[in-house]
Amino acid sequence: MPPARNPYPGGMDEPSSPSIGARVLAVLVLAVAAWFLLKVVIGVIAGVAWFVAVVLAVVAVVWATRTLF
Repeated sequence: MPPARNPYPGGMDEPSSPSIGARVLAVLVLAVAAWFLLKVVIGVIAGVAWFVAVVLAVVAVVWATRTLF
């Protein structure tokens, strides 16, 4: 019977957890992504609010002109 071979020469010396630098970088990436997404969500909400305000203003003008004339 031939001896068992290690499929990975030199062994696998991978760290079990990411380094401190990788963790700091990951936190920074998450913070920037969260800030960007928050800005996008706020922008979408503001855009919808403007659209609703314009529609309400048009409806108010139509109602007022029909009421007066």
